[in-house]
Amino acid sequence: MKKPELLAPAGDLERLKMAVIYGADAVYLGGERFGLRAGAKNFNIEQLKQGLEFAHKRGKKVYVTLNIIPHNEDFKGLREYIKDLYNMEVDAVIVSDPGVFSIVKDAAPDFEIHLSTQANTTNYHTANYWYKQGVKRIVVARELSLNEIKEIIDKTPDDLEIEAFVHGAMCISYSGRCLLSNYMIFRDANRGECAHPCRWKYYIMEEKRPGEYFPVFEDERGTYIFNSKDLCMLKHIPELINAGISSFKIEGRMKSAYYVATVVRSYRMVIDKYLADPENYVYNDKWLDEIKKASHRDFTTGFYFGKPTSEDQVYGSSSYIRTYDFTGLILEYDKDSKIATVQQRNRMFVGDEIEIFGPNKKHFTQIIEDMWDENGERIEVAPHPQQIIKMKINQPVEPWDIIRKLRKE
Repeated sequence: MKKPELLAPAGDLERLKMAVIYGADAVYLGGERFGLRAGAKNFNIEQLKQGLEFAHKRGKKVYVTLNIIPHNEDFKGLREYIKDLYNMEVDAVIVSDPGVFSIVKDAAPDFEIHLSTQANTTNYHTANYWYKQGVKRIVVARELSLNEIKEIIDKTPDDLEIEAFVHGAMCISYSGRCLLSNYMIFRDANRGECAHPCRWKYYIMEEKRPGEYFPVFEDERGTYIFNSKDLCMLKHIPELINAGISSFKIEGRMKSAYYVATVVRSYRMVIDKYLADPENYVYNDKWLDEIKKASHRDFTTGFYFGKPTSEDQVYGSSSYIRTYDFTGLILEYDKDSKIATVQQRNRMFVGDEIEIFGPNKKHFTQIIEDMWDENGERIEVAPHPQQIIKMKINQPVEPWDIIRKLRKE
């Protein structure tokens, strides 16, 4: 049984570190150009060097996206950028366009190349074609069933890796190749500037085809007909592993560090639990309950077990479900005094009940009894973003552990 890679998104340096610490085997990220997430903070060269050093020191890999669908002017500077990435020892680049692919092969012939889901690979013939061109890994289209993915794995060379999305937002367009954003507000989704109009509120009127109705549920607020539930395959990790998928990909370079830590942690626990003793493995809903403490929509299994139906869409709202706030990040802990140094992320009050969790450990709850500011003055509330405070925490904690609290209505 092959151990799959757990691959996490990294929208900036903090999220890269969070993903690595909370159990990701690899991260994928974008530079300041040539990727599909212009809205993420992304990495300049210096930040990328820091991220590579942090990940490689811990035995983790870093993949950089070059997956735009480029126009002629988009190639300016690409060759030099590819050489820079290769010389920095980036582990692989993710491409979708044959033109970009050809430049990578010419500029850095030994560079590992992963084929993006944007290339829409849906069959083993196409996978074999790209393998012969020198692609090391294929990120299959999200529109495939698990049986189709398994057939691709069975009918391609053993050293061709297959990566598949297991968690995150689902794009309404085919493997993310969308014209809607460009058409409506001139922001090209295929060049990194998607405005997510699929999440907007719509009314539909069909005046020339009476009697034909779209499967739309509508109230006085309109309807969100393109608004898919989020993909979540946490319950089906054994099936994915046994199918031979090489890499389990979590979507979300636009998501928060707290989201990355929470989701990666749950998938890490489930994967490790199953691989430790497959015959006696029993799924526990507590792992999914942990994921639900991060911002999310309702969940679906996407195309894995059949084509999505109306049950896989959210018709009433495009908003996320948020039940917990990320309120603090542990920086230091003194075991003798039980005093933690904390970087505040959302307001906390003395008397609040908080939960604290970290990688490879169960969460625990306690009441905030005392807090002090940087000057040692006792405070009742930590109101300032990223304020450094101290508080008493009764159980041992470590740097990068996270404090959260239940949101009040």
